[in-house]
Amino acid sequence: MQDADADEMLLRRIAGGDAPAFRQLTARHASRVLALARGMLGDGMEAEDIVQEVFVRLWQHAAQWQPGRAQLATWLHRVTVNLCLNHLQRVRNRTAALDAEALDATAAPDSVEEDVSAAERQRLVHAAVARLPEQQRAAVALFYNAGASTAEAAAALDLSVKATESLLVRARRNLRERLAALLEVES
Repeated sequence: MQDADADEMLLRRIAGGDAPAFRQLTARHASRVLALARGMLGDGMEAEDIVQEVFVRLWQHAAQWQPGRAQLATWLHRVTVNLCLNHLQRVRNRTAALDAEALDATAAPDSVEEDVSAAERQRLVHAAVARLPEQQRAAVALFYNAGASTAEAAAALDLSVKATESLLVRARRNLRERLAALLEVES
């Protein structure tokens, strides 16, 4: 049985209130949804909250699922992206002028050695990704964190494959520029 067929069978069971089927479906998809949320939010606790909300919505809307319309993974990614974007908008509305603070948070102490450690590089990459425009961040998170193909990322973002490829190119360029700037600050 293919994954999509197995998902649809489990969804039918979930629509009937089958909790073990829900646990099975959650186990199949939770790690990719969590990777996507972490990639977009950068915060593990907030990402876990988003994942819980995604699967609550799956439980609530299983009866409305229309087989053949979209793959469940695409729907899960789309819901995750939307919830993450909504969360980021709420955070942005609550905090002002985060750009200067984010740059200050990425600045290293005066005793920085010439060679940046792997952990420090990872922190810099996360800081640079966090500063990308929302749609670029979503594309990066889908492609790199959730392991979605370009076509899957396009479907989750409701864009064409060409537009998604262009979005990823712009995101990579922005990341190179941001990381170069951050590394100059570090030196």
